Amino acid sequence: MSITLLKALTAAGFGARRTVAQAVKDGRVSLNGQLAVSFSQIITSKDIILFDGKLVGRSTEKPIYLLLNKPAGVLSTTYDERGRQTIVDLVPAKYRSTSLHLVGRLDLASRGLMLLTTDGELTHHLTHPRFEKEKEYLVTLSHALTPTDKTAFEQGLELDDGITSPTRVVDVSLKPPAYRVTLHEGRKRQIRRMFQSLGYEVRDLKRTRLGSLRLGTLKEGMARELTEDEIKGLGKDK
Repeated sequence: MSITLLKALTAAGFGARRTVAQAVKDGRVSLNGQLAVSFSQIITSKDIILFDGKLVGRSTEKPIYLLLNKPAGVLSTTYDERGRQTIVDLVPAKYRSTSLHLVGRLDLASRGLMLLTTDGELTHHLTHPRFEKEKEYLVTLSHALTPTDKTAFEQGLELDDGITSPTRVVDVSLKPPAYRVTLHEGRKRQIRRMFQSLGYEVRDLKRTRLGSLRLGTLKEGMARELTEDEIKGLGKDK
């Protein structure tokens, strides 16, 4: 099977596409004893690749795709030096030794859909800003959103890191006031900061969709493998 050097390195867990491409340009990657000249070089299983002098192994195993329903209070990371609970602690034991990537993060107080995968290329396509993948959240507020403030969301809000892109906000219930919020940006704590800028407190925040992937009825704290149709759907999202 022939693939590009870039795909081989991302699949082996050496970073996102941009990181790997820069490493090739910086002369950190060799191919069959010579410096790699391009990240788009076609390679086969017979080629020997070194990254910073370390042999790059290419697994023949199928990529892993896991959907997880993150509870509040669990860290969106694969390791915590202070020993706090992370989302990897929630996946079945047989997956914990694999090189799982997080596709997007949720802050400590937020909950809902998390995607974990060993597919580095898919991780890049679902998280890089230029691909603008939609994310949907169920947000419960301290008090109801006024029509004027709802319009402000749809037009873009001024935050300390710039104006946000237009954001869809749809009423879900009146008591407590809850809204379905859809955006394609991924700034740190963006939704909480958007509502806070207008004087609202977010009481609960739950991600329910990433691209074509939906949380569905998966119980909180549980994880499952994606179906073939879900994996194909994410591929189309690319």
